[in-house]
Amino acid sequence: MTYEVKSLNEECGLFGIWGHPQAAQVTYFGLHSLQHRGQEGAGILSNDSGKLLRYRDTGLVSEVFKNPADLEKLSGQAAIGHVRYATAGEASIDNIQPFHFKFYDMEFGLAHNGNLTNTQTLKKELERDGAIFSSSSDTEILAHLIRRSHNPSFMGKVKEALNTVKGGFAYLLMLEDKMIAALDPNGFRPLSLGQMANGAIVVSSETCAFEVIGAKWIRDVKPGELVVIDKEGIHYDTYTDETQLAICSMEYIYFSRPDSVIHGVNVHTARKNTGRRLAQEFNHEADIVVGVPNSSLSAASGFSEESGLPNEMGLIKNQYIQRTFIQPTQELREQGVRMKLSAVSSIVKDKRVVMVDDSIVRGTTSRRIVQLLREAGAAEVHVAIASPPLKYPCFYGIDIQTRRELIAANHSVEETRQIIGADSLTYLSIDGLIESIGLETDAPNGGLCVAYFDGKYPTPLYDYEKRYLESLKEKTSFY
Repeated sequence: MTYEVKSLNEECGLFGIWGHPQAAQVTYFGLHSLQHRGQEGAGILSNDSGKLLRYRDTGLVSEVFKNPADLEKLSGQAAIGHVRYATAGEASIDNIQPFHFKFYDMEFGLAHNGNLTNTQTLKKELERDGAIFSSSSDTEILAHLIRRSHNPSFMGKVKEALNTVKGGFAYLLMLEDKMIAALDPNGFRPLSLGQMANGAIVVSSETCAFEVIGAKWIRDVKPGELVVIDKEGIHYDTYTDETQLAICSMEYIYFSRPDSVIHGVNVHTARKNTGRRLAQEFNHEADIVVGVPNSSLSAASGFSEESGLPNEMGLIKNQYIQRTFIQPTQELREQGVRMKLSAVSSIVKDKRVVMVDDSIVRGTTSRRIVQLLREAGAAEVHVAIASPPLKYPCFYGIDIQTRRELIAANHSVEETRQIIGADSLTYLSIDGLIESIGLETDAPNGGLCVAYFDGKYPTPLYDYEKRYLESLKEKTSFY
């Protein structure tokens, strides 16, 4: 098992296409572009003239489809695909999506990115009514709600189900005659529409996939929107008017690829702007800037330009260590950092280094990187974080759901500085983050969810409420 330096993981990535003779093959390349969003498993479900075909397994996309025959069997002109990292449900093949539901009168495929906050309540209600779940994923709930709806039309059933589930969700459904995309009322997770040269319509969690397959961006799916794609084209509808944009700020900070564009803002540009603002809020003397590869390199570039300090490659990443699951012990985590990162002595020796990173979660990784720089001869190590302190859990699709895991929730900035062994520790302010990303909207917090930093969640927490309130009373020191 390989080691992942970061301790945050996005739940999933979605890709769908309608109207292409090699739909499954295009989906394969689309999922490759989204591999950073989930490495636990992958799957593709195709539509061949109304017949739905599926293949899925655990592992990376290239591992799941290492046998070309498995991909070739997925014939048809439409497909949906999914890469997964679990925040809800066990790590087993039963939870690998897309799901394929077969009924006496119809069948459909379903894939989901996000996390529902009323899963427990809905699952109990559904099981009391006789529903049988074949997985432990919250995704399956939507299918049961659709089937149990008494609305006379299928789209009416879908709308009713979408208004019943709560939390963060982006869904892709594949039916015999259409593909459906839906986004939660806050748009926590990104979802975009594009079109290929042959007219095929594509849907993706990130626009970076469009570049790979040669598609042009059409527009983003809006909060509370329902998009139906069929042989007639694209049809836009809504299932609720009670919407408020609150896209996950961690998409810009860490999760999304730098070449993706979310709600009109390029991720690299947003990260570079956070680095610029961080330099303005930084108040220490230094000689060079060193970004922690790879997600912090854009912020380090912005910090360097704003501060006038040279941006040096003082940390090198081993690109052949896969980004996978977190090792369970602190000892293995610390060993993993050395496997994945090396400090360049000839660059950092005798220098006052500004180490720019995108976030601190447990602090284990930051402490080890500071130690690497010191061992390489750095005179001083000033840690500058291009996001505010992570103090609160996420309930919308990130695998941090307790405050016990977060060093900033249990220690002051000064205590954290001492724990990680830095000469100084500077976090970007919440206002600095919001202004740096700069979405064009009048929504609260600039259209971002910043609950991980201020504890102000944009929706009720439903099943998580009681546990969250109890966690506010906890204080854990994990050093």
